[in-house]
Amino acid sequence: MTGRLIAFEGADASGKSTQARRLARRLDVDLTFQFGATEIGGAIRAILLDPANAELDDRAEALLIIADKAQHVAEVVLPAMELVHTLITDRFSASALAYQGYGRGLDMDLLAVLLEFAGHGIEPDLTGLLEVELEVARARLGAAVDRLEGAGADFHRRLRHGYLEMAAADPDRWIVVDAGGSVEEVAADIDAAVDTWLASHP
Repeated sequence: MTGRLIAFEGADASGKSTQARRLARRLDVDLTFQFGATEIGGAIRAILLDPANAELDDRAEALLIIADKAQHVAEVVLPAMELVHTLITDRFSASALAYQGYGRGLDMDLLAVLLEFAGHGIEPDLTGLLEVELEVARARLGAAVDRLEGAGADFHRRLRHGYLEMAAADPDRWIVVDAGGSVEEVAADIDAAVDTWLASHP
């Protein structure tokens, strides 16, 4: 497999979905997302995000996300990589490590093993982290939040720290972009960073 995978990561309301769509259009490549991109994943997503499921155990949550990843990779990512396509994904493995590892406090090593198993060992060639202050993200979300968006300030502080720690540990495969500005300002920074990375990784 010689396809290229570019992932966008970040907290809810960081603007990653908007920027992932925009970059996919600019590069003229396919776009996908986690979680819920497949029919099976859509059913999993409904369980994960429903605020009525407050009793969902943290381990059950993690396993549902890993199951979605396995289906997503099998149906979408793996075929694209085998066809030597470039694929942009809105979230990938780092989301589970940030949300369920740093955020929920589950065992990071175990999560990494399960994610590798679910994902056939596929990891992004480049991950773009859209970094935004918690207060800015909260203001963008408004009052109506899903189960994960409403997990609380401490949870979101931990996952933000986790994202920054993962990016700092692998600077050759991560770019960090300040997502506090306008859509156009953030897009310009992403374009510059991605173009620089692509030029150095032909």
